[in-house]
Amino acid sequence: VSSAPSSSALRIPQTKTMATTASSPSSSSPLAKDIDGKSIAAAIRSELTQQISLLPPSTASSPPGSRPGLAVMLVGQRRDSQTYVRMKQKACHDCGMNSFLRVYDNVDGDVTEELLLNQISEWNDDLAVHGILVQLPLPAHIDEEVILRAVRPDKDVDGLHPANTARLFSTSTHAGAAKLNWKDFSSLPFHVPCTPQGCIELLDRIGVDVEGKNAVVIGRSNLVGLPVAMLLLHRNATVTIVHSRTRDIEAVVKNADVVIAAVGRAKMVP
Repeated sequence: VSSAPSSSALRIPQTKTMATTASSPSSSSPLAKDIDGKSIAAAIRSELTQQISLLPPSTASSPPGSRPGLAVMLVGQRRDSQTYVRMKQKACHDCGMNSFLRVYDNVDGDVTEELLLNQISEWNDDLAVHGILVQLPLPAHIDEEVILRAVRPDKDVDGLHPANTARLFSTSTHAGAAKLNWKDFSSLPFHVPCTPQGCIELLDRIGVDVEGKNAVVIGRSNLVGLPVAMLLLHRNATVTIVHSRTRDIEAVVKNADVVIAAVGRAKMVP
């Protein structure tokens, strides 16, 4: 239910190799075309709303899991985290999903790991909760890894549990390994991080096939950079990860067919 990434985060350079999916460049054409992430996000929400509307409504006699339910944990009073959580709740409401929110103000650092683990355990066992999101970052005195590991992998819709991460980073190229259809996220038997999946969804929605293309990912974080690089690799792109120690970043980016910026730093590319 997360909104698609903003158009500025992902651009498609108009090169000759992209002629089948981008308009041919001319002397007056821009070097890249913006992707209208807002309209794509609206279309996705409309599709989800239609699909969810076909599910039986939750009643006293119906199973508690008749409608998708998303539980979100917010610890602390960071304004950016509060904004993200409000957006997630609104997205659930707009799509007809059930939303569960647990807020811990963490005044004077009074929130303990035990308290959070107990809440996660309750959600793990709750049939009305299909997905659990722990809003990051957590306060410094909370062990983030311990909390994320406590979420059941099948409810870890952020894809941050080690079991889900391991499956994302497995190429299954050895003989006898089960092959996954990476062009259909709904067929994957595990959860993929939301923002990386959103980036690939944007490419799909505008008809870009990354197979054989040079894809550059700017940033190497566990939340976006590395996962989106793996998704591109699973789609048979040739992937280069650019980071703060990369030499001649400008030249690397200029050689790309697809560029995904996943770094919180302005003017990373000269």
